[in-house]
Amino acid sequence: MNAPAATLPVVTRFAPSPTGFLHIGGARTALFNWLFARAHGGKFLLRIEDTDRARSTQAAIDAIIDGMQWLGLDWDGEATFQFARADRHAEVAHQMLAAGRAYKCFATADELTAMRAAQQAAKQPLRYDGRWRDRDPAEAPEGAPFVVRLKAPREGAMTISDQVQGDVTVQNAEIDDFVLLRSDGTPTYMLAVVVDDHDMGVTHVIRGDDHLNNAFRQLPIMHAMDAIEGGWPAPVYAHIPLIHGTDGAKMSKRHGAVGVDAYRDELGILPEALGNYLLRLGWGHGDDEIISREQATEWFDLSGVGKSPSRFDLKKLENLNGHYIRIADDARLADLVAPHLGHDVGAEGHDLLRRAMPFLKPRAANLLELADGAGFLFRTRPLTMDEAAKGLLAGEAADLLARVHAALDAVNDWDTEVLETAVKQVAEDAGVKLGAVAQPLRAALTGRKTSPGIFDVLVLLGRTESLGRIADQMAAVAANGG
Repeated sequence: MNAPAATLPVVTRFAPSPTGFLHIGGARTALFNWLFARAHGGKFLLRIEDTDRARSTQAAIDAIIDGMQWLGLDWDGEATFQFARADRHAEVAHQMLAAGRAYKCFATADELTAMRAAQQAAKQPLRYDGRWRDRDPAEAPEGAPFVVRLKAPREGAMTISDQVQGDVTVQNAEIDDFVLLRSDGTPTYMLAVVVDDHDMGVTHVIRGDDHLNNAFRQLPIMHAMDAIEGGWPAPVYAHIPLIHGTDGAKMSKRHGAVGVDAYRDELGILPEALGNYLLRLGWGHGDDEIISREQATEWFDLSGVGKSPSRFDLKKLENLNGHYIRIADDARLADLVAPHLGHDVGAEGHDLLRRAMPFLKPRAANLLELADGAGFLFRTRPLTMDEAAKGLLAGEAADLLARVHAALDAVNDWDTEVLETAVKQVAEDAGVKLGAVAQPLRAALTGRKTSPGIFDVLVLLGRTESLGRIADQMAAVAANGG
């Protein structure tokens, strides 16, 4: 069984490989680790596993850190970079070598290839056969290259009491003597992870269930070091199911955006919405769907994590995002929407954007829709009509537009109540329904068929701009012989 001393303070870690963006699955793993640590008054650590030098990039490191900061997942202390600790990893391997818990293997690449071919032909599992396990290193040619392999236990079994998967048992005979140090002296992933988790004091390893098999290769290293020097307890494991797409397959690019940055930059999702959605993707608290970070920190525990893979549903995320947009601070939304407009709006335009938010928020599911809805505020005259708007200005609409322009020009107090009264009077005098006046007015003011409430639009644009836009369309109709 694996359980650290109960008195140890909780320490979790998120350990991404910097080979790309912060994947949506990685973001959920980071969130679960963060919440578990915060819920138990512990520490949440960040370790960048950058030992794959060919694929690790600074851009990826920056993207991971940026994504975590955007999601509000702060970590304790400085980030640890695994590659910088290679000497420490090798030190542990040499301790195991000296204690007889590891050994030098001088098998050549050709020998190993032949071994695997023979196993394949015999339909046997492909694993190292231990040919140097009990041989004297002196038998090898002088100066021959070697790797250091774990001397894995061959009898009995290992059981992990996983907090999500339950008890999982693997026979020791299934674990081969895998490599700890390569022939150039560099450590392998399995060794580095164990040493780093020990040195960082990690008590709970919460990660995707695709790492469950790794746990059974990492435990023998811990057991060996615990026997050598003591104080190497196994962590509590919690292997969480992966996130799948709507078709049930593992989440990938073909399902759409898989990086956190894309949800922010390309889809206009708020961090609190994505955080809430990821929380509910595999974890539950009764029937609660909308859960604040404060509530999540109070409620989160591993017992709420399900065993089955979750399916990512963009529609549900957008619905949740719409909720968070509606309750978001208007000035903050203006800050977030402004970059999506494609031009600098300046201080005055930013204030206009802030004042428009209460009218734009109810119908928007993301920041892109907010930006699209706000676009009419910053259009230059004369407005170009879209096709639907052009149709609203045809026929008797031109006469109604002239009437409403005259009525609005006579208005002194430019507020929604007075404006509504004036426009309704035009409709009544013309013997038509309000929509017959409001629709061509909307087209003239926004260039579109849809917009926030027309009286709100008039107030936001102001008297001069509103009358000017209406006059532009009256002139256009006249020029076209309307």
